[in-house]
Amino acid sequence: MSAFLPIRQKPTPYAFKKGDLLVLFGELFSRGYANGLVEEAEKCGMTIVRATVGRRDENGQLRALTNEEAETIPKPFINVPLEAGFDLEPDQTGVSPAEHLKSIKLSEWQTAKIPIENLEASRKKGRERFKTQTQNFLKELDKYVKPGHHVHFAHLMAGGVPRCKIVMPVMNRVFKGLGDRFIPSETFWTSGLGKVLELNFHEVTAETFNILVTESTPLRERIQRDGGHVSYVAYGYHGTETMVNDKLRWQGYGPYIQAWAKLALEDYSIHWSKKGVASCVYNCPEILTNSSSLFQGLEIAVYNLIRSFKKDFPSHPLTKEIMTEAQSVLKEGVELNDVFKLVDQLFNAPETKQMSSFDLWPQHSTKEQLAMTLGISDQIIALHKDEKKLMTAHLSELIFRACGYIMLHDGYKPQFPVAWIGHDVVVQSLV
Repeated sequence: MSAFLPIRQKPTPYAFKKGDLLVLFGELFSRGYANGLVEEAEKCGMTIVRATVGRRDENGQLRALTNEEAETIPKPFINVPLEAGFDLEPDQTGVSPAEHLKSIKLSEWQTAKIPIENLEASRKKGRERFKTQTQNFLKELDKYVKPGHHVHFAHLMAGGVPRCKIVMPVMNRVFKGLGDRFIPSETFWTSGLGKVLELNFHEVTAETFNILVTESTPLRERIQRDGGHVSYVAYGYHGTETMVNDKLRWQGYGPYIQAWAKLALEDYSIHWSKKGVASCVYNCPEILTNSSSLFQGLEIAVYNLIRSFKKDFPSHPLTKEIMTEAQSVLKEGVELNDVFKLVDQLFNAPETKQMSSFDLWPQHSTKEQLAMTLGISDQIIALHKDEKKLMTAHLSELIFRACGYIMLHDGYKPQFPVAWIGHDVVVQSLV
């Protein structure tokens, strides 16, 4: 695991030129971190090369997008399916992990287990498939590379929840279970079902990055010989520095079972950086996305972005605009300080503080800690006029825009192989 290396200053903008490429290695979805990177690259006049993870046909076979599906995607677009993971990949017996688990009932989840040799067989096939698809993707990409230009690879791969019906009901109890419905994350993670997730998360979140850098080595070396430059950036999560008791303090959301895959992603970036490759995993602040809704309570740190604006740039027009916007979505008679009191209540509670040790991260959940997190999340949401219009939506957009700026300009020649983007540098990058 890497040392804690935060970016403290807004990076100096790099003068990208026409013909420089931002290559999205993975599919761009709405309300996600990578949208900020695309916005910043477009401002700089770069060409954005888009990709897809593909789709599954009626027989479960991976396919490229149809012409109709692809017509709404801006060009250039490489229609090579980059789906990662192995949950749908048949093992040596012809049965995929998802098929092994499809008949498991909720009452039986703790006894569900797939022999490791079957998992490894599926894993090997999935990795080989992804490696081949990456090679095909890079052959198509070569058509857009011009001598003397920069190619900025953005690794967008994350996730890997197996596609079988037993998984989500159990995960809901792990992340949102209260009282008798609570399932400790460690119990889940060390189960047979947890083992499937552990291996698949690694393949999707971490191994894809290693395969990208490995397979693009001949292309990278040729670009460099031709006077160009290549860099690789990826999205990590490893806690965030946020304002607690009027000071920046690192805190991490828990339970976060993708954490081990994110650590492996960091390790790959460190490995390639030692070989002279411009590579960085940027551990970004929490935001509210379509995929993060499962992790209720993760959004609590987002509210504190307002406090960083107030502390560092109290009179800036953007600070006033953000505070006005945030206040406008709260119920009549509710003040921003009412929200911050609840945030502090969580971050200063013993149950939470014991989860906020950088050296111990990632940590598994406790019944009391999860109940407090969910309870305070509910209380803050209840202070809003409309539970579907939270201040975290606007704040999340600000964060991913700042992250996009940092990951493009610092990412040209990264300071570190693994770096943290805290609320302080987010604010600097926006004002």
